[in-house]
Amino acid sequence: MNVLLVGNYAPDRQYSMLQFSCLLKSGLREAGYAVKVIHPKARLGRWPKQTRSLKKWLGYADKFILFPVSLRSAASRADVVHICDHAYSLLTRYLEAISNVVTCHDLIAARASLSEFSGLHTRWSGRRYQRMIMGGLARSRHVVCDSAATAADVLRLCEISSRMVSVVYPALNFAYHRLPEAESIRRVKLMRIGDGERFVLHVGASAWYKNQTGLVRIFQRLITYSQTADLTLVMVCSGLSPSVKRLIEEGHLQSKVRVISDIEPEDLRALYSSATALLFPSVYEGFGWPIIEAQACGCPVFTSNRPPMTEVGGQGAIYFDPEDPSEAAQIILENLPHASRMREAGFSNVKRFSTANMIAGYLRAYREAITATSARRLNEIRAAEGFRGG
Repeated sequence: MNVLLVGNYAPDRQYSMLQFSCLLKSGLREAGYAVKVIHPKARLGRWPKQTRSLKKWLGYADKFILFPVSLRSAASRADVVHICDHAYSLLTRYLEAISNVVTCHDLIAARASLSEFSGLHTRWSGRRYQRMIMGGLARSRHVVCDSAATAADVLRLCEISSRMVSVVYPALNFAYHRLPEAESIRRVKLMRIGDGERFVLHVGASAWYKNQTGLVRIFQRLITYSQTADLTLVMVCSGLSPSVKRLIEEGHLQSKVRVISDIEPEDLRALYSSATALLFPSVYEGFGWPIIEAQACGCPVFTSNRPPMTEVGGQGAIYFDPEDPSEAAQIILENLPHASRMREAGFSNVKRFSTANMIAGYLRAYREAITATSARRLNEIRAAEGFRGG
């Protein structure tokens, strides 16, 4: 089987998606399959002196007007084409005669464009783009979702049969495992975290569904208890929203909250290995990578009692209502003494997310796509013969 992977546009700097295609490539090759990865090249997007808006539209032109020429050529030599990010599902229009698979990581933006989240508004162009993405998913031969929660969204929002949708859990895209204590201490010191300092960790972007506001409120409540009053909150993110900054200032938490940006995976591994716990109070996710990253490093995980967090964390995490800070803090306080037990449960849970399991799941999806394409061709031949016979 020859597999063609369609990766992301490098100027968009979506490093996790680029790592995902690299992980698939290495895993498939190790399993004995021929693999090639192609990406939309930055052509118009390389023009100098672009405004932010112009850069976005030139990027769209690179991805969806210029790239299909090279995609068609490469696809003609493949048994199956795998679009690694559903944001590029528009490209399925050029793969009608070719077996293809699309990975859908989440439909949060699509749901927002349909006004499913109160207080969020999407521009006309954004709504149109999301409709095109959902249409692209519906045209694909098979859609693979990172979680059952995302699969449910695909089946609800896209005109697609359930037999054309499956769930394949992604594997860790970095070799996360617990660092030796001395190495962890050395690395966290370089991040201005003191030797022996107890901290809870949060990893996530500043997007609304990551619930940074809820995170700060839970932490604020947690440090009112004598057992946890010494904790600090370390946030690994690109930045804080104005409302979160205001909440920190109003709670006089400036000395208790630290923000770290642009972190290398090895330093993130050190934080996971040293943290008292991971707090992950997202209200929505497509998967929730920090949950299994933390578990792989032996970090106890406290997260939301909503899918897919419950799906991903399994028996290795403790759950709370992300919209009830007092209850969440109480649950964390009660379970921190059982950190050793949580650590072992996390190690056990993370075994589900191996590269071998992921590759086996995608090979099943590829075969489903090839079968669906063959059946479609057969139906087309029969229809043509019937037309001629009539």
